[in-house]
Amino acid sequence: MADLLNPADPAFARDPHPYYARLRAQGPAARVELANGTHAWLVTGYRQARAVLADPRFSNVPPRRAGRPKPDSPAERARACLARHMLNSDAPDHTRLRRLTTAAFAPRRVDALRPRIERLAAGLTADLAARLDRDGTADLVDAFAFPLPVLVIGEVLGVPEADRADLREWTYRVGSPADALAPGAVDEAWSALHSYFTALIAEKRRAPGDDLFSALVHDTDEGGLDDAELLAMAFLLLFAGYETTMNLLASASLLLLTHPGERAEALRGGPGRWAAVVEETLRHASPLEGTTWRRTTEPVDLGGGAALPGGASVLVVLAAANRDPGHFPDPDAFRPARHLPGGRRPAPHAAFGHGPHFCPGARLARLEAAIALPLLFGTFPRLTLAADPAEVPYRPGLLVRGPREVPVRA
Repeated sequence: MADLLNPADPAFARDPHPYYARLRAQGPAARVELANGTHAWLVTGYRQARAVLADPRFSNVPPRRAGRPKPDSPAERARACLARHMLNSDAPDHTRLRRLTTAAFAPRRVDALRPRIERLAAGLTADLAARLDRDGTADLVDAFAFPLPVLVIGEVLGVPEADRADLREWTYRVGSPADALAPGAVDEAWSALHSYFTALIAEKRRAPGDDLFSALVHDTDEGGLDDAELLAMAFLLLFAGYETTMNLLASASLLLLTHPGERAEALRGGPGRWAAVVEETLRHASPLEGTTWRRTTEPVDLGGGAALPGGASVLVVLAAANRDPGHFPDPDAFRPARHLPGGRRPAPHAAFGHGPHFCPGARLARLEAAIALPLLFGTFPRLTLAADPAEVPYRPGLLVRGPREVPVRA
């Protein structure tokens, strides 16, 4: 009998790891029944997760109608267009799209954003200080972890600041289970995103800026990107660019607030310690719960009793793989020191994917966290959590994971 999984359950969203541990005890991959009645295989073993991400027998192209709005609705057409990005494609399309995106996110271009990120983070820290002085408490997600990456990805996409709250709301909806929201909310968000990015691309063609997305719009290498590819790329950059970083910042903040010893070590230790905090957060509280869905093109035996049939829906659960006790000693403990030189550092984790599916924006996410976290806790060394950690709400779903609120007081 398959395990029943309801991603919209608040208790599961808050702490899915006992469920994943139970699945892992059955083998490196287990068949589950989702709340909508469909079945899928969840890969929870670390070694097997890395293998699946590099195995061409697992196609990234999703089944046309699986778990989607009605196939002939405007929302479905919008979703299908925006979802045709490189994470949902196979070679050779994936290879070409990835090459163009990687060029846009070249290290020198990402590192050139550092002064702007520092200014944005300093401004948000000053705003947070004013809010704490005025109200005594504040929500770190609303005041810091959300606005910083959304401002940065706004710089990358070249979108007006006034539009960024709408973009946040739309991406939140499309990344959540439909049954966790009001009827029609997901369909409305897909349509709104499609309309917005259609207008944005037309504006970039008419008047390009110095943002990275303008560079993609006007890139002619390998024929460049057509309008359909640009629509999908804009959505991917938005969703992956701010959702994952917001979750990284929120989760790291919550972990440091609940592990004062580790926070004190980071404040004493300098940049190396903060880099270790970022890496351990990526492992311990992966901002990506799982990868995009995959489908087996033929039967695949992952070993350990996990024999997957052809045509099976497969989800690599990064959050579970990064807590695999067969790979990480004491996996449920938050210990940044394991990533320091001489700290018996484990092999690279899968927080941002692996191999051909490694996230091109990973460098930008790490840069934002490396700037924001020491500034935040250096400015507020006595910041405390203003809620029971067990009551902090998390967003539902199997794609991205992070606290929806982190209430604090100074």
